[in-house]
Amino acid sequence: MREIAISEFKAKCLALLDQVQKTKKPIRVTRRGKPVAEVVPPSPVRSNDWIGSMQGKSKILGDIISPANDESDWEVLKD
Repeated sequence: MREIAISEFKAKCLALLDQVQKTKKPIRVTRRGKPVAEVVPPSPVRSNDWIGSMQGKSKILGDIISPANDESDWEVLKD
């Protein structure tokens, strides 16, 4: 892991953050040789968008609109 002095980190902060994002390699920030912080790349973003997440994973077979059995089999219609 690359170590960098806190004064240099302060002077080059934005460029160093861009570097961590591009290379995915962390940087340790030190003060007088002792670690103070670590700048690590972000973890992958999890999508919470569940709507449409199963698209293309199922297949509709047959007619999904009409009843599953004949109307003559329905007891509610028998008198």
